[in-house]
Order: sequence, then C-alpha cells, then structure tokens
Amino acid sequence: MDIGTTSKEKCQKVWLATGPRQNNGVFYEIRTYDVKPAKMKEFLETINKYLHIRTAHSELVGFWYSELGAMNKVFHIWKYDNFAHRSAVRHALANDKEWQGKLISVILPLIEKQHNEVAYLVPWCQLGKPPKEGGVYEWVTFQMKPGGPALWGEAFRASINAHINTGYTRLIGVFHTEYGFLNTVHVLWWNESPDHRAAGRHSAHEDARVVAAVRDSVRFLESQQNVLLIPLRCSPLK
Repeated sequence: MDIGTTSKEKCQKVWLATGPRQNNGVFYEIRTYDVKPAKMKEFLETINKYLHIRTAHSELVGFWYSELGAMNKVFHIWKYDNFAHRSAVRHALANDKEWQGKLISVILPLIEKQHNEVAYLVPWCQLGKPPKEGGVYEWVTFQMKPGGPALWGEAFRASINAHINTGYTRLIGVFHTEYGFLNTVHVLWWNESPDHRAAGRHSAHEDARVVAAVRDSVRFLESQQNVLLIPLRCSPLK
C-alpha cells in the first residue's frame, strides 16, 4: 500500500538542528503504566472499550502493551499542539464525568506505577506510519551523553538511516525528551513479525555500512534497552 512519502525520505529533507525541537510547538506525551499482573486483562478490556471517551479530547498516536523486554507494561503516546493545548485538555478531562466514571476511576486501581515524559520529534524526522495493519512494534530507548542533537544528532541519524536502508524495518518516529529522563532518545520501529525482525537484524549486523554507522554513534551512547510492543485494538497505529 502506498502511504506517500516514506520515513526515510522525510528524514532526508530536514537538516540537522542545534537543539532538540522541530520548528513548531508540537510535542508528544509518552505515558508508561505498570499494570498489576492479575489485572492486565481487565485493564486492556477497559481501555479497548472506553478509550474513545479520552480520544475525544486530544489525538492518540498509539497504545501498546509489552510482550518482550518488559512485563505488564502499557505504552501510549499523545500529541499536543503546545503546552497550553495540553492544559486545556487536562482541564476538560477534569470536568468530563463520563471519562471519570467509565474509564479513569476503573483503571487507576489496576495500575501499580505511572510515568510520563514530554518529547519532541528530532528535527530530521516526522512521524511515520506502518505500510499495513498488523505486525509488531519495537520501542528502543537510548540514554545519550548530554549535549542533545547538536552533539550526537549526525551520527545517530546515520545509524538510523543505515538500518532503514536495509529494508527489513519501518521507522515510525524518533523522539528526544524534554521532560522526564533527560538526554533520552526513543525510537519506534514497525516490523512484520518478531521473526522477520530477528532475521532482518541478523542480516543488518553483517552489513558493513550498518556496522560502521553503529560504531560511530555508540561514542555518544550511555545505555540502551528495547521492548517488543503489541498494539491494542483501539490504537491508531496498528
């Protein structure tokens, strides 16, 4: 299916900036919840049934639960035009009786811990989409050395593009944190299946161009981790 400009092409259109933001106020709130193990099924059923109440107030990018790399976690990403927009949405939610009664009051007792971050897309990338529904997502978190894209952006971009060029995976977005764990970059990938990803990565790690790009970018890396994610039925990104 043709979805227009690819993520690779979008990334190539914008030059490296000196800061973490794009040229507008749009940001993404990344929320991570640890759900009580015995309550995961109830949590997911409630979200799938009633999340439309929440999405009536602002745009949801995606909602996933962890399959590998973490247990009993859910990830969801919300898009806001600016901080005033988010404040207005939070105010509206505080006065939305349906949201309070059917959704938030039900799921809060099912959650053990909540964490949120505010992040911007890096200046050289726009939010992408998978080529089709189905498949799995990989959420990779890189803890970078302080300095922002002005320091590590060029090398990191080269590493990302080297993986894109192998063709086995689709880039969805690269996010750099503004609030939360600072100097953190989250990369969201889409793959047809876990096995397709595994085969693609095995091939990529034998590609001299990928190896060279990764070796250059790790100079700025402190640590990294990843999680395999499954989208919920209610998730716009499926």
